[in-house]
Amino acid sequence: MKKIMHLLFLSCLKATELIEKRVHFKLSAIEKLQLKLHKVMCEACTKYENQSYLIEKGVSGIKMNKIDPSDIKLLKEKIMAKIDEINN
Repeated sequence: MKKIMHLLFLSCLKATELIEKRVHFKLSAIEKLQLKLHKVMCEACTKYENQSYLIEKGVSGIKMNKIDPSDIKLLKEKIMAKIDEINN
């Protein structure tokens, strides 16, 4: 019985892992069931899933080709300058 309980009930860490995994990969039937059971009991993970969905939806709307290459170069230079500043 203990083994079955362990198999069915996830930790929040594992549940959030499955929430993120679902964005890019298909979950197995067991994983879907585990996640569904966990979310029934855990309001925090349900909220996390909603927030994750909104973030993914927002990020997927950003097109990389809209970013000017000179802006990327400038950002890289600023990052490197900060790293140098910290290291010195």
